[in-house]
Amino acid sequence: MKKLMAANWKMYKCRGEATATAADLVSRLSGALPADREVLVIPPFTSLGSVAGALAGHAGFVLGAQNFYPSAQGAFTGEIAPEMLRDVGCRYALAGHSERRHILGEDDAMVGRKVAFGLSSGLSMILCVGERVEERKAGQVEAVLKRQLAAGLTDVPATVTPEELAIAYEPVWAIGTGLTAGPEEIVQAHAIVRAFLRERFGAVGASIRILYGGSVKPGNAGQILGIDNVDGVLVGGASLDAESFTAIVTA
Repeated sequence: MKKLMAANWKMYKCRGEATATAADLVSRLSGALPADREVLVIPPFTSLGSVAGALAGHAGFVLGAQNFYPSAQGAFTGEIAPEMLRDVGCRYALAGHSERRHILGEDDAMVGRKVAFGLSSGLSMILCVGERVEERKAGQVEAVLKRQLAAGLTDVPATVTPEELAIAYEPVWAIGTGLTAGPEEIVQAHAIVRAFLRERFGAVGASIRILYGGSVKPGNAGQILGIDNVDGVLVGGASLDAESFTAIVTA
């Protein structure tokens, strides 16, 4: 499968800037997008429609959402349903991002509900997992990752395909800090994830993509993408600039 190069714009960019950045990205990568790369742009809700327009008709570019509520519809003020995301052109959605877990209070059970409901609603899901610095120092990396994976995938059917599911390993201590997990740390964590996927899904688990996220930049993207079991990246701050993200995509 192609490496998934995901740009998570978080709570940045109003419509005009988001549209211009997406158009700039498409222009820079036109004819230069490596054959083994797929570009996923994940803007704020308010810019989904305009970014969808900027990406439309350009092979290799897809749209995703940062969040949704696991219900088809209902009295959930302020929330967005998966069908609404699909209606505006989304193919992917995130669940379990560390900021949702640790700032906005989403627990493992809610993350699992989102993954399963998103898949059943026709979205491809990216489940984010990762440890805090104190958990790493305490030697709990494997326990934390297995707990988050077990909860996040508990209701995912055994028939899931590699096109429908990806895992993003994001060490919490490396997100937005400028710190990046070293090659040995990434190898260790991704091996834990891969072993879990193989045990859970059999042969399919060998093909489910595992992304790395955490202070990915043009200067380190090539090294990270060359590490075993790294099938793409989930990029935050460095994806906000089209020139910067282009360098990452083509690394």
